Amino acid sequence: MKTDVESDTQARVSADGLAAAAKKASKKGLPPVHLWNPPYCGELDMRIARDGTWFYLGTPIGRKRLVKLFSSILRKDGDAYYLVTPVEKVGITVDDAPFVAVDFEVEGSRHDQVVRFLTHVDDVVAAGATNPIRVARDPETGEPSPYVMVRAGLEALIDRKSFYRLVDIGSHAIQDGERWFGVWSGGVFFPIIPSAEL
Repeated sequence: MKTDVESDTQARVSADGLAAAAKKASKKGLPPVHLWNPPYCGELDMRIARDGTWFYLGTPIGRKRLVKLFSSILRKDGDAYYLVTPVEKVGITVDDAPFVAVDFEVEGSRHDQVVRFLTHVDDVVAAGATNPIRVARDPETGEPSPYVMVRAGLEALIDRKSFYRLVDIGSHAIQDGERWFGVWSGGVFFPIIPSAEL
């Protein structure tokens, strides 16, 4: 049976190995994690909190460069999240969405506008048909949680200040026979709330 020290050492070596593999694989942009099918190697004590903070062994990872490396090898299979390299796949915990959209820029206006989001790990994503915006509402409180798709099933929670700014550029449109308030981007209307509820 392994001692706590041995388990922690093994986990640390695995995290270090993942970081090294991510660094090597990301030299030419995002690694092709969708093409890799390595063996599952268990769970790693790594968690992404709702505010986008990454924790390893219960301690926040303070180096943004390391967080960006790990985020580049993140993959979602079903409802589970993994860090994937060509030789190993380890499960991690994600409290809500793995990314947080912390800002955005708008080009154009109304139907022709494009909203480009910036995540906390410096991904830039233009909302549109491939990268939709969705708003989930808490069934009890009605509190909205807005998201934008970043890549391959990985979403970013849109932070509160950015969501308020989105509302400022919103407009009304008919969606499935009902009038909604929402936002246009990339030629697509993304509903936020039924107009009747405003």
